[in-house]
Amino acid sequence: MSTVAQKPHVQRPHVIVFANEKGGTGKSTTAVHVAIALEARGARVAAFDLDHRQRTMGRYLDNRAETGKRTGRELPIPRHATHDGESLARYTETLDALSVDTDFLVIDTPGRDDRFARMAAQRADTLVTPMNDSFVDFDLIGQVDPVTYKVTRPSFYAELIWDARKARAKADGSTIDWVVLRNRVQHIEARNMRRVSEALDQLAKRVGFRIIPGLGERVIYRELFPKGLTMLDAREFGEMGLAHVAARQELREMMAALALPEPVLPLFA
Repeated sequence: MSTVAQKPHVQRPHVIVFANEKGGTGKSTTAVHVAIALEARGARVAAFDLDHRQRTMGRYLDNRAETGKRTGRELPIPRHATHDGESLARYTETLDALSVDTDFLVIDTPGRDDRFARMAAQRADTLVTPMNDSFVDFDLIGQVDPVTYKVTRPSFYAELIWDARKARAKADGSTIDWVVLRNRVQHIEARNMRRVSEALDQLAKRVGFRIIPGLGERVIYRELFPKGLTMLDAREFGEMGLAHVAARQELREMMAALALPEPVLPLFA
């Protein structure tokens, strides 16, 4: 865990929570890319990994720090910490410490039901739920008729987020911008993609979330993990192929679609 400075709190950061009770959706990879993209813009960013078992975000950022030391390059790295998964006091203290002098606080939650993930969801300003383009993933937020593929009802997780939004509104009058992010979209099985897309549109109108494009299914994202690199670093660490260019464009489009608040400084210069 990196050292977190204790200074007087000036302004509450914009909290971005990545949450999905299903694994394998690219949640942590997306969270890391968002955190580093914001840091590269010049924003003050902190990251909090709540998944003490997998610790993907924490290890990704640790790998990044090691790469910076090994190569002598200055890489944008958010302050970060990992929760122990048990202590409420540690959760609260770490959250408060990471919020000091911070523009954006990015929180990565476990891919399972977890009480700290629920608490983080209630604190979110932007709540991002990544999902793959399949009805297996869609089932997390909604159920469909097996013949017509029309949405029959929201699932438990959608109701949980609805409750989190109500609790947040009651607590401080704020709203949670719920974003469903379509990760790993395949360019095959067009009929299934269309059905998933139509079901998402139906459910979005019913429970109130936005749908945005995420990161594609590309080997490059997995290859970058051991060094802690992202597509932001591609130009510095090797020649860019067409896949790299496409991946950087995906990241640009995702960041724009998240519609996060200022500061907005040049990105991908």
